[in-house]
Amino acid sequence: MLVIGIAGGTGSGKTTVVNKIVEQFTQNEVAVLSHDSYYYDNSHLTLEERREKNFDHPESIEFPLMVEHVKELRKGNAIKEPIYSFITCTRANETETVQPKHVLIIEGILCLANKELRDLIDIKVYVDCDSDVRLSRVIQRDILERGRNVQQVLKRYEDTVRPSHINFIEPTKRFADIIVPQGGMNQVAIDILTNYIQQTLKQLTKYHA
Repeated sequence: MLVIGIAGGTGSGKTTVVNKIVEQFTQNEVAVLSHDSYYYDNSHLTLEERREKNFDHPESIEFPLMVEHVKELRKGNAIKEPIYSFITCTRANETETVQPKHVLIIEGILCLANKELRDLIDIKVYVDCDSDVRLSRVIQRDILERGRNVQQVLKRYEDTVRPSHINFIEPTKRFADIIVPQGGMNQVAIDILTNYIQQTLKQLTKYHA
């Protein structure tokens, strides 16, 4: 199994990069694991307290479970990925079954921040993007998908998103094998990644033939 980690700041275009790669392959070839699914459940807190949580801090993510799941997938075993809601800031009772594939893409702002997880990743990618572009995307996403207003988004950006990006996310760029500037708009970088995956799949198919 080839494991690819795609990190980068909130709103940098990671999901677009992942989607553009995945659409070049069949469902049987690539599995995707999002670390958004592994935020700790906060159902013991009030809704206001949950919304005040810093979701850009490494301690907000249950990395031990994520590491365990990646190890299981590498062994060829299916896992039960949690389902997390950013509206309620809680985990659902249901889970989603993820089957092992030839390629596993791990996507998330902090997926290169945890050493144990990082050591399981074969290709480390950091998606880079200007801060003003990321902010505009965060405003649009949080209003449309997460039930926040402009004032709430800007306060959260100043209080937690920007400081956490500087302290925890941006420093992980040094671990990257590939840095993708301009996010999902950088078709050249996406094509390079896609071609590398295709070549690896050919080798895996030849090896198992």
